[in-house]
Amino acid sequence: MSIIRLPESKHMVDFKFHLKRYGKFAAPLMLVSLLVACAAIIGPRQVELPQERMQQNLDRKFPMHHRVLGVFDVELTHPQLAILPDSDRVALSFDLNVTPLLARQQWHGHMDFSGRLRVDSQRNAIYISDAHVDRFTMDNMDEGKQNQLASVANLLSDNIIKDVPVHTFRPEELRYAGVQFVLTGISTRPGGLVANLQPAQ
Repeated sequence: MSIIRLPESKHMVDFKFHLKRYGKFAAPLMLVSLLVACAAIIGPRQVELPQERMQQNLDRKFPMHHRVLGVFDVELTHPQLAILPDSDRVALSFDLNVTPLLARQQWHGHMDFSGRLRVDSQRNAIYISDAHVDRFTMDNMDEGKQNQLASVANLLSDNIIKDVPVHTFRPEELRYAGVQFVLTGISTRPGGLVANLQPAQ
């Protein structure tokens, strides 16, 4: 038995045309709605950052070289990060070599900083802010000359340390179950940090 197919009515043709047309827009909208729903279900997250991991990241950024006051070349080496959970701060220490441009000598010393943590959500990075010089010593140098060089340590604290990220998240590290997160806060714990994340809006 042969089957006779009747021609489709104009209304049916128009319906299929509009269905295909709107289907192109419906799929992306459904995907966006699904991601929004997933973000609402997943909610905020916390990620622990071990001190060893952050130390490795800092090691890759050093040595660092800076010219201070236009007359001193300063090299910072061997950074050491310490977590201060009782005060919700971190400490950072360096060895340093100071070379005056107008003298044929070099001074070796050590300096310790401490500060509170801040997050940069745009860069997904953690920085030290309000850094304070806790200790500044130069080998084989009397106290008077060390006090004269104290301005070098203060400038390093004010203008350089604050721009060195303790840790920077890669975009893929902030993606979970198809949802992109942003860094919103940071706190300390013994042996590391805890990063607070929120689903991106």
